[in-house]
Amino acid sequence: MHALIEVVTEIDAASDVVFGLELDMDVHAASLAASGETATTSTGRRRVELGDEVTFRARHFGRVWRMTSRITAYEPPRRFTDEQVRGPFRALRHEHLFDDLGGGRTRMTDRMAVSAPLGPVGFLVTRVLLAPYLRRLLQQRAAHVKRLAEA
Repeated sequence: MHALIEVVTEIDAASDVVFGLELDMDVHAASLAASGETATTSTGRRRVELGDEVTFRARHFGRVWRMTSRITAYEPPRRFTDEQVRGPFRALRHEHLFDDLGGGRTRMTDRMAVSAPLGPVGFLVTRVLLAPYLRRLLQQRAAHVKRLAEA
């Protein structure tokens, strides 16, 4: 049992520009600065690639959380996927999709599937609390990337 969250953002910038911003861990951290987000890569590079792992640390719900994700799919500038390898969720898979709309415009889609531990209780918490919260974080990140790409 998982929740599916999808956020679609149209951006007045080329898909390779938007794709590059989404891979940049400094951009990621800045987009969620209010939570004290940090993103540490396994390679030391700030821009991730296939196979790289990133450990995120941030304060949410009054508690500091850590999660490590691995880039499991990578097709520049069309899509990449990261999946939790260690962290608080039973599973988390985040697809980043970039559609070239022509005329220097891009449709960026964040598609996240998330499930929590604890069976039916975890599913209820995911539906009622976690999924809406994650949707707001994805919308916040997308707005930040849009501002940077269109500047």
